[in-house]
Amino acid sequence: MLEKFVQISWANEEETMVQKASPKLTEMMNQAIAGELQAIVQYMWHHIMVKGLNSASLMDVFEDISVEEMKHAEKIAERLFYFDVAPTTKPNPIAKGGTPEQMLKADVQAEEEAITLYKDIIKQAIAEKDETTRLLFEQILSDEERHHDTFTTLLGQ
Repeated sequence: MLEKFVQISWANEEETMVQKASPKLTEMMNQAIAGELQAIVQYMWHHIMVKGLNSASLMDVFEDISVEEMKHAEKIAERLFYFDVAPTTKPNPIAKGGTPEQMLKADVQAEEEAITLYKDIIKQAIAEKDETTRLLFEQILSDEERHHDTFTTLLGQ
């Protein structure tokens, strides 16, 4: 009898150990994926389309940051999958073309939107006592702030 009680108690403990997320948090995370997908495509298009005196160096910057954004999307998707939520496959609207300055300005805007959203996600994760999601977005936020710095530096801001 005691053995059966211990098995049942242990099984119930396992169920409560799995982290759950609110619909609000998972929706915010899906918004983050949509932004990451936008950045992947937008920066890769900028990598292909950039022309002018500094285009060789800009091409590499756009490509490198696009690849980093792909890794962010993957990590966020894995976390959503853990919560048994399907990650979105639809990106936010993509800015393409224009002068290198226009491209960089569009990319600064995308990074600023991501930074604002990720700070909100971190606050929501803290409110839900979800340390893993908080840590994930703190790491990604650091990358996004570095991307923002790269783009604004290239713009001379």
